[in-house]
Amino acid sequence: MKDEIKDTKSFFQELSEQLYIYISKVAPSGFDIVFLIAFKIALLVGVFLLLDFIFKIIINYTFRFFRNENKFPILKSVYQSRITNSLAHFIALATVGSLHEAIFVGALPKTSIFIHRSVNLGLVLILAGMLYRSLTGFRSYFTIKQDFYKVMAINAISETVKILGIFIFTIVSICVVFGIKGTTIVGSLGAITAVLVLVFRDTILGFVTGIHVATSKSLKVGDWIGVPKYNIEGNILDISLLTTKISNFDKTISSIPTYDLLTTEIKNLQVMSESNTRRIKKSIVFNINSFKFLNNEDIERLKEINLISDYLNEKTSEINLEKASIDHKDKIINGRQLTNIGVFRYYAQKYLENDPDVDKESPIMVRQLEITTQGLPMEVYCFANDSKWVKFEQIQADIFDHLLVASKEFDLQIMQIGLPK
Repeated sequence: MKDEIKDTKSFFQELSEQLYIYISKVAPSGFDIVFLIAFKIALLVGVFLLLDFIFKIIINYTFRFFRNENKFPILKSVYQSRITNSLAHFIALATVGSLHEAIFVGALPKTSIFIHRSVNLGLVLILAGMLYRSLTGFRSYFTIKQDFYKVMAINAISETVKILGIFIFTIVSICVVFGIKGTTIVGSLGAITAVLVLVFRDTILGFVTGIHVATSKSLKVGDWIGVPKYNIEGNILDISLLTTKISNFDKTISSIPTYDLLTTEIKNLQVMSESNTRRIKKSIVFNINSFKFLNNEDIERLKEINLISDYLNEKTSEINLEKASIDHKDKIINGRQLTNIGVFRYYAQKYLENDPDVDKESPIMVRQLEITTQGLPMEVYCFANDSKWVKFEQIQADIFDHLLVASKEFDLQIMQIGLPK
């Protein structure tokens, strides 16, 4: 192998000498060195392109021959990210770097130094591109597996590595181009550490947030979330190192800092969507002046309502039995009594329990809230059995349409502006 390399270098050295003799004869006087340098650089570029083409064919063919996407799905991501092409570039340029001294010899030592540094700079840039493509390949691999939590972790890590990589490769490139030691540059950065921390504050916070979200599995791309701080509700489109994109239901796109996922209240509504249920929590405010005890005539009239007929029969029997032992039983306030608001609350409960659009496995409740200056709020708390927005709104509207109108049968008044007492 060493003999072959030595023979190759001897060939290019002899070719360089013959090229110098030929150009010295045909080039205009005083321009022979310029033409010689140009031709030798072109020769190096040609050798690089030829070797790159050959190595690319060999590596890609070998990779395809041994590739088994079903058994090793990561190989598909490696191939799609073109890491093999970067490997071919690196081998070809390294080979050219070992040959350039045989071409730029004799009267061209300074040009040889320039070519040497250019080759080293090219190797650094190829390594940077290989790192970038490797990170892209890993992200593609976990995207194919639909492991979105790991995708978020890879995003946070890869974005941070990219930024640090740009910083490191920039320093290395400067060292290669100007031929200085890296410790000289790194040592001078100690004085501006605080400035660097301030500049990369969002990057550091985004990295921490990405790792936290991925490990806690609290959020992922595609989740339906709400951000009360910004009055945003929609689906997560992308979580990157610095920003998180959210597709709102009005077809607009919102971007928030990624670290807000860690420092701000976030409501993850995806569980509701996956269970195909959605909560109904809404109140009707009644005028307290319309509340009353039900007399026998009212009770008999309300017994015609199927949902509460059995309830009224049972309650009136209990009340009549208790009143038998009470003095002044003709006075309606003495003893237990049925009220129109109480019977309506029971009716609303039974109505929800019999509504086919209300989920029966979730809590169903009709309750009174604290009395306000506006009246008595009666809250309906249940879950619709369809989480789709349009259908949910239809179910909710149907329930309250019915209850609002049905309240008139109980002689109840709904509070509204301008309603007389």
